[in-house]
Amino acid sequence: MNDELPELSSEEILRYSRHLILPNVALNGQRRLKAGRVLLIGAGGLGSPSALYLAAAGVGTLGIVDFDVVDVTNLQRQILHGTSDVGRPKLDSARDRIRDVNPHVHVETYETLLTSANALSILADYDVIVDGTDNFQTRYLTNDACVILGKPNVYGSIFRFEGQASVFATENGPCYRCLFAEPPPPGLVPSCAEGGVLGVLPGLIGTIQATEAIKLLLGIGETLAGRLLLVDALSLRFRTMRLRKDPSCPACGTREISELIDYEQFCGVGKERDVSDAELPELTPRELAERLQRGDDFDLIDVREPQEWEIARLDRARLIPLGAFTDALSTLDSAREIVVHCKGGTRSAKAVRQLQAAGFRRVWNLAGGITRWSDEVDPTVPKY
Repeated sequence: MNDELPELSSEEILRYSRHLILPNVALNGQRRLKAGRVLLIGAGGLGSPSALYLAAAGVGTLGIVDFDVVDVTNLQRQILHGTSDVGRPKLDSARDRIRDVNPHVHVETYETLLTSANALSILADYDVIVDGTDNFQTRYLTNDACVILGKPNVYGSIFRFEGQASVFATENGPCYRCLFAEPPPPGLVPSCAEGGVLGVLPGLIGTIQATEAIKLLLGIGETLAGRLLLVDALSLRFRTMRLRKDPSCPACGTREISELIDYEQFCGVGKERDVSDAELPELTPRELAERLQRGDDFDLIDVREPQEWEIARLDRARLIPLGAFTDALSTLDSAREIVVHCKGGTRSAKAVRQLQAAGFRRVWNLAGGITRWSDEVDPTVPKY
C-alpha cells in the first residue's frame, strides 16, 4: 500500500518538515496527504480557510465547486480573495491564491451550480467532501450524494456569532438528515446577507473543517462523526452534542433515497414559491420615488433591524423590525396605503403577506429594497 503512495521531493520534505516529525503523520502520512483528493463545495466564507489550510498541509488535489464572482462584501470574511479580485470569478482567484500558498497542489475547478444532475459525477472522484454551502438545497444535495457514494461529508455552517461543524456520512455514523430530516420552511432562517456574520467566525469553522478532512485522510485521531460541535463566538464556548444514526433516515437508514431528488422543491424554493412571489403587489424604486416627489399620502414602513437603519434609511420611513411586526399591526391603519421595504425585498415580502392576512388591501412591497433604491434612484444611500 505504501509503495503506491506518491514520493515526496526534497523541496516537499523541507516544506512539510513540521508534519514529518509528528509521530502520527511522519513520511507516510504526508504521502497520504499528497495522494488525497478533497472537494470543496463553495469558495466562500467556509471554503476560504479550508482551502488555504488544506493546500498548506499538502493535500495533493483540491477540487472547488463555485460559480460566483468576488464581491466587495465578501472580503470581510472570504480570505481566499482580495481587493484586486473584485469582479473576478471566485474559482480564478482561488486557484491563484492556492498556487501561491503551495505550488505542489493541483486544483480542479467546477464553475457550475451543484445539481442533482451533476453532483454524483463531480463528487465520485474525491476522498473527502467539505461542505461550505450557504443554502439548504445544496446542503441536502451534498449530504445525499455523499451517502449514496460512501464519501465522508465534513459539514460546517455559520450565522451571526454561532457556528456548527460535524462529519456526516461515514460508514457507521449519522448523516445530515439524521439531524435535520426536513429543511425549515422557506425564509424562516435568514441568510448571512440578511442576518450578518462575524467575519472571523467562518475562519474558526472552516479551519475545523480542514482539520477534520486532514484527520480523515490520515486515518488518525477522533473525528466529529457522531458529534455536533457548537461554537458561540460571543462567549467563546465550544460544546458538543452526541448524534446517533437514525434507522428511519431515508438517506443512510432505510436507503429510501437511492438517487438524487429535486432539492429546490424539497426545500420549498421551486416553482410554487415563484408563482406566489410573482403575485405579490410591488412598486419599483422609481415608482416609489415619483410618488414621494408628488407628495402622495401613504405610509412607508422599514422592516429591517435598527443597526441596518443606522447605516441607511429612506425619508418618511417608519422603522418596525420584522420580528416586532406582528405586535405593531394594531398601530397601522388598514384604510391607508402602505409601502413596505427592507434591504433586498425578502423580509418586506413577508410583512406584506402578514398585512394581507390581517385584512390590509392597499399594500405594496418595494421591489429590490433599499439596495435597488441606491442603484436606481439615489446612489448616495450606502449599500451594505
